[in-house]
Amino acid sequence: MEKNIRKSSGNFDAWIFSLTGILVLFGTIMVFSASYVQSGVKHNDPLFFLKKNIVFSIIGFAGMLFVSKINYKVYKKYALPLMGVNILLLLMTRFSPLGIELNYAKRWLDIGFSTLMTSEVTKFACIIMTATIISNRKNQINNLGTIIQPFIYVGLSVLLIIIQPDLSTSVTILFVTFGMLFIAGMHYIYVVGIAGMGIFGIVLLILFEPYRLKRFTTFLDPFKDPLGNGYQVIQSLYALGSGGIFGLGLGKSRQKFFYLPEPQNDFIFAIIGEELGYIGGIFVLILFAFLILRCLQLVVKAPDMFSSMLVAGITLQIGIQVLINIGVATSSIPNTGLPLPFISYGGTSLVIFMCAMGIILNVSRYSK
Repeated sequence: MEKNIRKSSGNFDAWIFSLTGILVLFGTIMVFSASYVQSGVKHNDPLFFLKKNIVFSIIGFAGMLFVSKINYKVYKKYALPLMGVNILLLLMTRFSPLGIELNYAKRWLDIGFSTLMTSEVTKFACIIMTATIISNRKNQINNLGTIIQPFIYVGLSVLLIIIQPDLSTSVTILFVTFGMLFIAGMHYIYVVGIAGMGIFGIVLLILFEPYRLKRFTTFLDPFKDPLGNGYQVIQSLYALGSGGIFGLGLGKSRQKFFYLPEPQNDFIFAIIGEELGYIGGIFVLILFAFLILRCLQLVVKAPDMFSSMLVAGITLQIGIQVLINIGVATSSIPNTGLPLPFISYGGTSLVIFMCAMGIILNVSRYSK
């Protein structure tokens, strides 16, 4: 059994905490700027999304600080029960009356005082489970059983998310699992094999689902369907293009005037580019780059394999989501519907990502 003899230094990594805080603060400003026009009309309150985002940010900061005090080893002990709770939440979302359907998808669970996007819980339950398996079998990382085992646990969650339907979240979870095994030292033969099967599976899921196939063909040329599937991407490109180098100025976006639907959500990067220009976009990328690099340093300095894999998984989740979100906004990849971590509006995503950062902060207390 893996033992950790290092004692906590008592202090977490100030850089990781500060960068997370800056991203959340910047996100709150941009959520308000992107949403106040549409929320004023739809909710009769220009501050509707701002107020909710502030509440979620406060809950997130409280959660991050609380979790930063919980010894990371606890998650290894309860990895299997947490995975069970995650499966139960996904089943309730899809098959119980508490599941909320929106735009032909059941991804939210009614919990009374709010709604919960259960796939956000899944992301980190799968990271904890995969980190546990890798650390328990760290000397057998290239054993076929070690490689298959995480995908068995993760696979059930992924299937339940696919039928919501939500292919993009499923793919990111599989990418993160694959990335964690790669970082742990998986042999290149397995890397090539799993990557090949993954690409083949994604192609099949796209080809045999008409709406996914249409999204892909729209990505190839969004202007073929400018008022349908290509509409959001085209408006996003208009926003980014009109922003230029320095932007139109904070609060001066034109696309948020009902050209770009729900601009505070998945396409908030387009509003950042329109209002703050390429400078604003690069600023966001630099913040994420520094945060990811700092977390990757912690992967190396972590006291044991479990904590190293925990940090690696969370960092991969952030990095992959950032790349996909910005890729969609710039029409570099097909539209997927993934939020920009810490910046896009979304209570479940914000709170859970911040709690995940709390796990990283706790690991940093024990780092070498």
